[in-house]
Amino acid sequence: MNDAASISRRLAQVRERISAVGGHNVRIVAVTKGHSTETVESAIAAGCSDIAESYAQELLHKNQALTEYGRTPARVHFVGGLQSNKIRRLASIVDVWQSIDRLDLGEELARRCPFAEVMVQVNLSGDAHKRGCSASATPELVQRLRGLELSVVGLMGIGPMGEPEDARTGFAQLRGLVDQLGLVECSMGMTADLEVAVQEGSTMVRIGTGLFGPRPQRN
Repeated sequence: MNDAASISRRLAQVRERISAVGGHNVRIVAVTKGHSTETVESAIAAGCSDIAESYAQELLHKNQALTEYGRTPARVHFVGGLQSNKIRRLASIVDVWQSIDRLDLGEELARRCPFAEVMVQVNLSGDAHKRGCSASATPELVQRLRGLELSVVGLMGIGPMGEPEDARTGFAQLRGLVDQLGLVECSMGMTADLEVAVQEGSTMVRIGTGLFGPRPQRN
């Protein structure tokens, strides 16, 4: 069940997990992709002040429904794969663009959303088939985005599938890049590997299953 009371209870459990490994002031971003508009409403009522979506069309649908009911999330993050032609429609909705991994996206954002708050997604696996800028190319991309007068606040990375401990090396690398580039936010860690992420210096964890359970199966 994803009513406000259930989500509030799970939110407290996630906060306890963060505290247990020494996390302080770690922001919890509630990833609502695949869940209903009603779940988003319940998440906001439960105290989730940061909501994330991965699909443009789904975010547009949910935002329209929320707006109709007079409920707008305080802060909306876009964390999925992004295409330049989607930015125009999302420009008035998204507060933080976490998945910027190439310059053309930054250029379109600078046109549509001057001074937008962005994070560069870094490919932590080295797999060319995975999304994200390579670690070696990240400093240049950050510099170019800053040159477009975008507000580059941090980096984002996704740990590999497998055991949580398998993510430690990549998380440490991401935190090192954040420090090297003088950034503030380090968005890494999800439900399964949040402890490792927090230990390695995450400032922001993206939690879906831990708050809402498995995503409903689509027919």
